Amino acid sequence: MIRRYTRKVMGQIWSEENRYRKWLDVEIAVCEAWASAGKIPEESLENIRRKASFTVERIEEIEEVTKHDVIAFVSTVAEYVGEDARFIHMGMTSSDVLDTAFALQLKESGQILLDGIRALMDALRKRAFEFKHTPAMGRSHGIHAEPVTFGLKFALWYAEMERNLKRMADAVEIVSCGKISGAVGTFANIPPEMEEFACQRLGLKPAPISTQIIQRDRHAQFFAAIAIVGSTLEKIATEIRHLQRTEVLEAMEPFGKGQKGSSAMPHKKNPILSENITGLARLLRGYCLSALENVALWHERDISHSSVERVIGPDATIVLDFALARLTRVIEGLVVFPENMRKNLELTRGLWHSQGALLALVDRGVARDTAYEWVQRNALQAWEGREDFKELLKKDPDVARVLGAEAIEGLFDLSHHLQHVDKIFERVFS
Repeated sequence: MIRRYTRKVMGQIWSEENRYRKWLDVEIAVCEAWASAGKIPEESLENIRRKASFTVERIEEIEEVTKHDVIAFVSTVAEYVGEDARFIHMGMTSSDVLDTAFALQLKESGQILLDGIRALMDALRKRAFEFKHTPAMGRSHGIHAEPVTFGLKFALWYAEMERNLKRMADAVEIVSCGKISGAVGTFANIPPEMEEFACQRLGLKPAPISTQIIQRDRHAQFFAAIAIVGSTLEKIATEIRHLQRTEVLEAMEPFGKGQKGSSAMPHKKNPILSENITGLARLLRGYCLSALENVALWHERDISHSSVERVIGPDATIVLDFALARLTRVIEGLVVFPENMRKNLELTRGLWHSQGALLALVDRGVARDTAYEWVQRNALQAWEGREDFKELLKKDPDVARVLGAEAIEGLFDLSHHLQHVDKIFERVFS
């Protein structure tokens, strides 16, 4: 289902056709390296460049016999090239092709993910400034705490996605690494200069050292970055799901004309997009675990990692690409209800000023524990009796004696809580 709905370009990166195309790019780059060293005649190189091709069907046909995909690929290309095919794959091992081509696919898909992150950041930035000064209740443990602005939520998510952008960019750089060092990485039959030349041609960096494979800590970092981005998306989606609850209803996902929320209940508007993103994040963390399991391999190489990567390479990048696009649309179309935010601010009849009252008493010389006790007894009475917190403080003989009615009145000022919003925005968006 994910593949059906994701942007077409990401799926194309992981198509069989493109995978073999990347293999051919690697083989030709190595032939060019050998030609630069005088080991392949120029006319033979031109013949290889001109004729080298394949069909997926023919590769699969040969693989049915050989049970080896790279041999089947090289044999197929040889059928197109003819006699000069003897120069193809010279001094190389299968993993030289597989790992270097995989790096090209990861780099290409990583660039798309970076674009997706930037698009989400743009949407978050726009909504942050739109609601920069819109008061809303801040919650801890799901319970009313002190006021924030709705714009601060978006600013927080923007800052986290900015860190994710760096994580992903670092991971793409780490994984953009090729390897053309032969059977166990010793360059016994292909010198290091060939690797450097070929990798430069392909836009990759050569691995400083490898065994028969590129070491999988690089790939683990890539999939870990994907998982972390997914967890941030889940964090945002979870907040939206809470805000859409009937009892809260401060924001909700866009609900299209003709959309239906329930087969049984016509009134339903459910946060299905955010719930979907939450589920996809679980998949991404699973793919990360699989990548971490690939780091420890036997000796110079085994292929236990190969089957894993054939799944997590396309699936993780396609899933994250899809989730980024979906959440960006949710943020852009998020329906916001400032009037409900104001209503929710007033639900507890001023209880969120309790810290201000506590600090005011301490500032007047009351011991903190004593001040806490005075404020809490009034707060609990307001909570349980649905009474006005400010009026209770004014009637409390201990509090009134120390602060007085005028000072108590001054404590209940919303602007006090929001006075540094501009500074926070400057820190995030400067």
